[in-house]
Amino acid sequence: MEKTLLEPWIKLKNKLDQKDCEMIRALQTQCCSHDQIALKLELDYKLADALNSADASPLQNINEFMCFEGERLIGYIGICSFGGSQTPFEVTGMVHPEYRRLGVFSKLHELVIAECKRRNATGVLVLCDKKAAAGQEFIKKIGASYEHSEFEMYLRSDAEISADSLQDITFQKATNADARELVRQNAIYFGNHEKQDNEGTPFEPTLLPEEEEKHGVTIYFAEKGEQIVGKAHLQQTNGLGGIYGLGVLPENRGKGLGRAILLKSIEKLRETGANEIMLQVATENAAALNLYKSCGFEQTSAMDYFKLK
Repeated sequence: MEKTLLEPWIKLKNKLDQKDCEMIRALQTQCCSHDQIALKLELDYKLADALNSADASPLQNINEFMCFEGERLIGYIGICSFGGSQTPFEVTGMVHPEYRRLGVFSKLHELVIAECKRRNATGVLVLCDKKAAAGQEFIKKIGASYEHSEFEMYLRSDAEISADSLQDITFQKATNADARELVRQNAIYFGNHEKQDNEGTPFEPTLLPEEEEKHGVTIYFAEKGEQIVGKAHLQQTNGLGGIYGLGVLPENRGKGLGRAILLKSIEKLRETGANEIMLQVATENAAALNLYKSCGFEQTSAMDYFKLK
């Protein structure tokens, strides 16, 4: 049964704390169970960011938008700005099933868009599970245009790593001094481009490995011999391991090194205590999708990305 709002109020924050995350996770569980969907909220990343940052001033940027009915959290939208100011903001959220069609999400969305405009965001991407009927309907209503989709994939528990497939690949942790090389590789793999000088070198790269590690993400260069052949970003939180930003440099492709880096990533995450391992891949990236499937990953959900005008 749909409810009416009696004591609605909104809380805006720069960063989440542990209590906030617990309430948001509880709401996430209710929404995902009701709709049979996935939500990409990045709560572990955000909490790690909050724990490793100085106390936020009330005048700082707002990233967390929460709607309450009395003491009960009924709606949430969060902004993620991976890669800093040169990359689009990612926005996603939810409303409790019993409090939908009451204007909760519309009000939160209005506040989010005002904040993105205030910060002169490079762009805004809205994320929505392909099967989320209410979310897809809202996105159609606001006129956002489809950009791309990503599969979320989890490694089967019976997947095994063959030592022969590792090809003597070693991982070396990246430091802040490697930031420009990371930007260069990301541009090759994913088409991410930051502002560059006349020689094509990015000004002040925003992806700093030592800062990312504070958020729980460790960036590794993959080396064969003494040559860098690619990279991977690994995250392990509460037993869940994530593989992101994996790529092989063009001159090293076609040699099985993508598989070797993937398997080395799995091995590394298992060493740190991950009992589940997941990754995300663009649905149109057939080569990567086939590689991940052949190594034991199975698709669990599909996330659509829409660009706001």
